[in-house]
Amino acid sequence: MKYSRYLDPEKTARAYGRDLHCSPKHAENVARAIKGMKVKEAQKLLEEVIALKKPIPFKTHNTERAHKSGIGPGGYPVKASQKILEVLKNAINNAEYKGLDPDNMVIAHISTYKGRVIENYMPRAMGRSSAWNERTTNVEIIIEER
Repeated sequence: MKYSRYLDPEKTARAYGRDLHCSPKHAENVARAIKGMKVKEAQKLLEEVIALKKPIPFKTHNTERAHKSGIGPGGYPVKASQKILEVLKNAINNAEYKGLDPDNMVIAHISTYKGRVIENYMPRAMGRSSAWNERTTNVEIIIEER
């Protein structure tokens, strides 16, 4: 799969997470919250969300969502934060391998979108079944040295 944005390969490192088992809607809001942050700040924020200490503001898909103090509608998308943190750590390792300094890097580009749907069925009464599908998410991160 190609990356959706081209940046200077001398100053950037990239990572791609494919078919991650988390909600595409939650991943979209997490990505919006960390875009443009320094890498270490983003790591710290994601770890605080996983520990349920700091919420993520939900800009989209926020109908009937509870408000959190100071940010409006928000929540703690733990599973999406864990998966995005894994991809971010992969990008940091790629940067170190290229000889870049991860302390001076920012998230230049992050995008999330729907992956494939894993189809499954739940047996029901009288010989019937219902769909029991699992949605997946693709995450793409490009970090840049500033």
